[in-house]
Order: sequence, then structure tokens, then C-alpha cells
Amino acid sequence: MLGCRVLDLSDHRGQMAGALLADLGADVILVEPPGGSAARAVGPFVAGREGDPEASLWFWSYNRGKRSVALDLDDPGDQQRMRDLAATADVLIESDAPGAMAARGLGPSDMADVNPGLVYTSVTAFGQSGPKADWAATDLIVSAASMLSNVVGDEDRPPLRIPLDQCFLHASAEAAVASLIALRERKRSGLGQHVDVSAQQAVTQATQSATLCHLYNSPELLRMSGGARLGPFRVRLRSPASDGYVSATILFGESIGPFGARLFEWMHSEGGCADSDLEIDWINFVEGVITGRIPPTEYERIQQVAADFTATRTKAELLEVALDKRLLIVPITTVADVVEAPQYAERNFWRDIPTGGLDSVRYPGPCARFSAAPLDISTPPPTVGQHTDEVLAEVGAPVSVATSEGLVAAAAAGHRDPALPLADVKILDFMWVMAGPGSTRELADWGATVVRVESTHKVEAARTIQPFLNDEAGAENGGLYQNMNASKLGITIDISKPESRDLILDLVRWADVVTESFSPHALADLNLSYDDLRVVKPDIIMASSCLFGQSGPLSSLAGFGTMGASMSGFYEMTGWPDRDPAGVFGAYTDYVSPKFLSAALLAALDHRDRTGEGQYIDLSQAESSMTFLAPAVLDYDVNAHLPDKMGNDHPAMSPHGVFASAGDDRWIAVACENDDQWAGLCGVIGADDVAGLGVEERRERATEIADRITAWTSERDNVEAHVELQAAGVPAHAVANSEVMTNDPQLAHRNHFRNVPHGINETMWVEGARFAMSRSSDGIDHAGPTYGEHTFVVLEQLLGYDQDQISELAVAGVLE
Repeated sequence: MLGCRVLDLSDHRGQMAGALLADLGADVILVEPPGGSAARAVGPFVAGREGDPEASLWFWSYNRGKRSVALDLDDPGDQQRMRDLAATADVLIESDAPGAMAARGLGPSDMADVNPGLVYTSVTAFGQSGPKADWAATDLIVSAASMLSNVVGDEDRPPLRIPLDQCFLHASAEAAVASLIALRERKRSGLGQHVDVSAQQAVTQATQSATLCHLYNSPELLRMSGGARLGPFRVRLRSPASDGYVSATILFGESIGPFGARLFEWMHSEGGCADSDLEIDWINFVEGVITGRIPPTEYERIQQVAADFTATRTKAELLEVALDKRLLIVPITTVADVVEAPQYAERNFWRDIPTGGLDSVRYPGPCARFSAAPLDISTPPPTVGQHTDEVLAEVGAPVSVATSEGLVAAAAAGHRDPALPLADVKILDFMWVMAGPGSTRELADWGATVVRVESTHKVEAARTIQPFLNDEAGAENGGLYQNMNASKLGITIDISKPESRDLILDLVRWADVVTESFSPHALADLNLSYDDLRVVKPDIIMASSCLFGQSGPLSSLAGFGTMGASMSGFYEMTGWPDRDPAGVFGAYTDYVSPKFLSAALLAALDHRDRTGEGQYIDLSQAESSMTFLAPAVLDYDVNAHLPDKMGNDHPAMSPHGVFASAGDDRWIAVACENDDQWAGLCGVIGADDVAGLGVEERRERATEIADRITAWTSERDNVEAHVELQAAGVPAHAVANSEVMTNDPQLAHRNHFRNVPHGINETMWVEGARFAMSRSSDGIDHAGPTYGEHTFVVLEQLLGYDQDQISELAVAGVLE
């Protein structure tokens, strides 16, 4: 679908970006050293072939669909070949240390001299500049620096990281989206630019806006095994079943509360709760606790009643009832359960591809289903240098970049600053909560005009989720809502009114893209399906995002990302070997899938630019998030091996853990990738007597070494300790909470937290963009819209309605 060429010079920290672009149709050329990419040394491996560069399941997971060219980028001859390749490319992706490519004469400015239209995308832990740009970092370190570790794990043990090196996968996904945004801007300017992706910033999205707690004067979000703690509330997201665990979401408010009411009604019919439990105030419970009307212990009692009941049923029985009665209960599954689930088989999700001498290897399928340009995922990952001669023979005339006068005119006529990269893009947004709004928020950041449709009769769940400004609940006070909807225009429409249909169709005529996250087929019931919309706008792009997609036996499951995380295999593998799974934090698939939705929409826009063809996109949040689980899927398929709960251990690094520092619940993450870093650590903590230990010896003496590290860290402030360790070249970082994040000099340098205007509260804090661009600036200019804040802007300025038309809509009750 994409018509571009990508040079992928990255390693395991960035290769998923190229994989996503390859899935979307780009010609992706992996440029790796003659001995193979460092990613080929990352496990798991095909059993019996450990260390074989052609048998890394990690490498296979993120390099399918690419061609491989072997070049030594430290050799002057190969450096020139690299420049020759760059002259023919649209995008270059790299993940080396800041300045390393420039030292070879292959940096962003060098390549711009060769190809002014080249989009040059760099993926690093902290970004290309700032006080931490040169800090040593692994996945564990980024997890600590981004606050993710602080909200994952058991409260009586050190914070945890999520296995499978998730942090750089978040960064890679951002890199793919950022590259597509820069390419779209190039259609107007004719110029490429340097895209600077920070893994730390990319991962903060996975905290569900808990990074804002300190700025909102709201209690810190704290980790809890199988849930989270926030103020007086201990939210359980893991409950027992008779044959394992389920995730039962029991929360309150107008959007989520009714699910809990239905659960207790069913439990009561089965003798599972008291008559008085039918009187629980599911709508105003949080307000009741905050004001003292309801004791804080009542929430724990309610959750325990539910847990006692779920323990009497099997996972399958609970899922069957959840589907029938629209309850928020799903099984916590293993990777094996996922691979064997009928849902994915019925949607033909898996792709069986011969790889590495094996007749068939099962890979996760496409991130989304496209009606007009289905994704072709059938090409295995390359062997080292497999396509060197083929690709070098293709080197010819430099790429020619044609600008689009139509897009220039659209940007100039749009609602946003025409200099913004996506100023020509118009989106009608029916999304809600996190997974959908997170995607359209990213596009709004970079200039898209996003009209967000809400209803006061069905309160957006994100408006009811902490953190709240000054810890006061309210529809306009929620940090998650503000963060997911910054820079959007807000209009309130009662779409149940027949008179609303003409208004919605006029908005469709105005838009390039329509996005929605209702239950499958809900819009079809209102005669607003994709087929209905393309009657009035033949080239419209429409995307539907829900938990399991628009088809299959689980498609009707009402749910949130907490359930997607539980049923996608992430939850079970995150925890300590001797305990129940702690689970990933909250709605994990809601933090992963927005990146794939953004990429899908940008790819569809590119396809429409070239063909004039719109299309329908069916995105399953569970399926798109499976990309982050791919090495575990391949490990199960190839080796029949399931990922173990490892705590903070790592199969290749030692020491690798989180250690107590001075203060209450204060921690620091420390990792040693090699012997030099280990020697540096020993020098700092006064352990020179063991500085000569190799990694296997360190692993054998792990408990002793952990005690010696803790003896040093426990006497020091974690921020002061990480500065001292980094000065010695040791990967380390304080496990950040929201206060540490607020005071992080790197995030301040990156302008990560923005205090922007708000319609009622004067200003509100939101997070900034996850990446920076050398020529383009983002357009984050206001917080989430208040109810109906931009109704007249939308109707008068965007649609050209006069006062009589607006009055008719108001009289009909369409405008709330």
C-alpha cells in the first residue's frame, strides 16, 4: 500500500519500525554489518541453534518482509555505497548512539546533502540532545525512566519491567508513525527532515497519564500485584477462577458503572451476593468515597464479593456469561491460549511462513484489515546480506520528490496552521477512552483538524478516570481525558436523534477520515456504516477500532484495554517466579494499539493520494498489540516454550535489577550489558574484588551481588545515585514516579509537559509529542475540549451553517 523505500540501519531497538512499514507495503532494505545485525544475537532462538544468527526468533519477528544488504559502515567504500542507497530512498531509520552516524559521515545533514527529500529517523533512549542524551540505557533503564516500572509489580517487592523488551518496541512504533507524518509533510514542502524519537517519551503513554499526577495535585498511582493503587482505592484487575485467573473490571461512573451493576445482578441471581448489593451506587461511588459518604473499605468489600464468586466458576464459564450479559470479565491467558484461540483462527489472523529451514513458522498477522489494499504478509526474514547484489544493482538516479499543490491548498484552507505537517488532514472522531483517542491525539499534535463528537447522555469514560485536578472528580478535571484529546475540536451531538444524520453526513463530506470505537456494527444500526458513508463521500477513509475487531466469536465482547492485556498474553508473563502474575499495568493494549491505528490511517491517506481510493480499516486492538508479543508467539510455535515469569532478571545481562534506595518506596534500576559496565559498577560501589567476574559467574553469585549493590544504593537518593553510576558508564536510572518525571531535566529539555489553555480551568497539563522534528513543530495548543466547546466553530466555520440551520438542530435536540 505504501509507495516508498525505507533503509533500516537499526538494530533490535528500532527494527520493529521497519517491520511495520514493510507490512504496510514499503520496500524496506535492512542494512546490517557483514556478520549480521546485533538483533540476530537476541533470543529466544530455535532450540538447539542458540547463537546462530539465522535462528533468532526475535530477529525473525521484526524483519519479515525486508531485504538484507550487508555493509560495513566503518569502511569508506561501504559508506559511499550507503550514500548511494540513501539517494534512492524516502526514509532512513537508525538506532545508534547520538552522533555515531555523523562521525561516519552518514548523519542527518550528510544524508540531506545527498538526498534533500530523505526523512531521517533516529531512535534512542532519551533523544538526540539534552542532559541524558548520551546516557547508557537498556529496556530496564527506559522502563524506569518512563515511570512504567513504578506502576508494575507487587507493592512489597521492587518494581518490575514488562518482559520482551517492550520499551524500544514502543519507540519503534512511534518511529514508524513519525516517519509517515514527515513523509506527508514532504508532499507539500518537497523536503525531508530529521525525526528524533525518544523511547522514554514513547513509553510514558503506557502509564495511562499517571505521569500527570504530581502536576494535577493528585495522589501518585502506585503498583499493586494484579491491579493498581490510587489514593484510597485498590483496583483489582486479577481475580481467581476455579481453573486459573480472570480479569474482572469493577469500576464506576456513567460509562463503566453499568457493567458492574449487571455483574452483581447476575451474581445475585446465582446466590453470589446479598440483596443489599443491588443498591450499590455504581454511578457516583467515587464521589461518595471522596466526600466521605461511602467508606473507602466498601470498594474492597465489593471486589472481594466478586472475587469469591468468580472463584466458583471456570474461565470458560465466566467468558461465556460475559459475552451473553455484556460483563467486563475475561480470562487471563497464556501465549498458548492466544495461539490456539478460535477468535484469531476465524479471522485468519496468523501467517504461516517458511523460515530459516523450517517448513512453517507462525507469525502474527497484519496490524489491521484494509478493504481496498489488504496487507501482504508472506515474505520471510532475510539471511545476512541475502539481497546485497540485487539491491546495489538497483542504485540509479536519485529519488525525485514531487509536491502536491492540492495538499498545499488543503493545508492553507484548513483550520490549523498550514505549516503543520498534517494541516491538510481532516478527521471526524467518534472514538472514546484511550485506544482510539490516543491515535487521533497524535495526529492532532501534528496538525490534523480533529472534530471529536461526544454526548452528555453517555459520558466519556476517560472523563471519569484519575488523575483529577486537585483530586476533585469532574467531567472537565480528568487528566486522562485532557491528555488524550488535546488540540481537538469538541462538539456534542445526540446521534440517536434521526435529525442528527444529515449533520453527521455533512461532517463526513468535510472529512478525509472517520474514526469510531463503538461496539461492532453499532453505526450500521444508525445507517452510518462505511457503505452508507461512501455514498456521500466515495473516497472517505473509515477506521473502526475495538477490542477484538469487527468479526469472530469475541467481536461482541464489550471491553477495555485491561481485558485486551489479559487476553493477549502480556499479563501472565509479568511477575515473580514464586508468585501469582503481577500483570502489566492497566489497559496495556490501549497504549500499544494507537500507534498502529495512526500508522494505518496515514498509510490509507497515502494510498488515497496515489489512487483516489478510500477504504475501510478494521483494527483489532488485541491483534495489533500482538506485534509486541511476537517473539513469544514464535517461541511457542517453534519450541513449544512459554515465557517464564522472571521478575527483573534478563537472559543475557547480569546484574539486571531494581534496587532499594534511600526513602520510602524509592528504587533505582541498574543493568550491565558487558564486562566494562560491570567493572564500572564495581568501581562505584566499592566492589573491586569481584570486578573480574564474567557474566556467568555474576549470574551464579546474583544474590550476593544484589546485596552488595543494595548496600550502596540504599544509602543514597536514587536520582543522585543514577547520576553517579551514569558518570561511570553504567546503565542506571531512578524508578520515576510522577514527581520525578515532573523534575526530570531531560523531559524539560524535550518540552514533554505542556501547560495549555482549557475552556473552564484556564490551563491544564498534558504530555507533549513523543518525538521531535528538525523543521516542523507540533501544534499542541489547547487541552481537551469541554462539552460542546467548539460547536459553533465546527458548524459555522467548517460546515458553513447559518443561524437558521443551527437553530433547527438545537430545537430538534441534536445539539446537547
